[in-house]
Amino acid sequence: MSALRALRIGTRSSKLALWQAHHVESLLRAQPGAPPVELVHIKTEGDAKTDVPLWQVGGRAFFTKEIDRALLEGTVDVAVHSLKDLATTIEPGIALAATLAREDPRDALLSRSGATLAQLPRGARVGTSSLRRRAFLARARPDAMLLELRGNVPTRVERLRAGDYDAIILAAAGVKRLELEKHVTEYLSPEAFPPAVSQGVIGVCARAGDEATLRWLAPLDDRKARLAVSAERALLSRIEGGCQVPLGALAKGDERSLVLTACVCALDGSQALSARGVAAEVAGGGLSVEDVTALGERVADELLARGAARLIARERAALAVEAP
Repeated sequence: MSALRALRIGTRSSKLALWQAHHVESLLRAQPGAPPVELVHIKTEGDAKTDVPLWQVGGRAFFTKEIDRALLEGTVDVAVHSLKDLATTIEPGIALAATLAREDPRDALLSRSGATLAQLPRGARVGTSSLRRRAFLARARPDAMLLELRGNVPTRVERLRAGDYDAIILAAAGVKRLELEKHVTEYLSPEAFPPAVSQGVIGVCARAGDEATLRWLAPLDDRKARLAVSAERALLSRIEGGCQVPLGALAKGDERSLVLTACVCALDGSQALSARGVAAEVAGGGLSVEDVTALGERVADELLARGAARLIARERAALAVEAP
């Protein structure tokens, strides 16, 4: 009997990306008869362009497209991504083979003094690289001084401790995965700070026709996470947003019922448009991906009917003027 071909996992080299890749590796190795696994480090545009805000970098998929290219070229067999970084339209020939169980989807505030968001002094310097977080922060604390924050999670925490910022906002999932929770001052409520679409979920991709690889990835798929992110990604796709749009969304529930809430916010916090929808199983059959995709599209249509397209167009125009 011939030896099983090794599965090559493509990953970025940051501590969080490597944690995610090793986590997938451990899940694969735990399966009876699993093949050997190798990690292949790949540098992405998002890793290379650290001197400009992400929203000023042209295009999308800053942290994924080089890994997906390696996947299509056959250099790697598996791509591991933070699903929130993956474009809603996946490259032809690539399948989102597994969505892992979701970690905490919320944003987390880390402050030097231990002050919560409400307790921070007027004019506090708050670091974030996300337009979404900047918008909702401007709405919650219009007096705050918003500063750009790039680098991997440990680097960002070190910059906070060094005094570059009074507080920073990070995804709770990354903080928890790297066991840095002791630095968290406050977990921000999804009502005030709707998280990024798919935040907290690891997405695992493979070539669409690579059955030898897909068979090992299928058991890693978490149904609850798959339904939630399918609804959120359908909403984002319908609104045609990306990481350059201040939109947050979160789906909560299980295989029988799912509630999706979403909000688009002006960058200056002056206006916010929200929508909510529910999908429920029919005759005890459980929800399908088609059911929750339709939910995402319905909530998106409600946002658009309330003026989300105009708000997004206005914000994009403002960004185009501000970009160097």
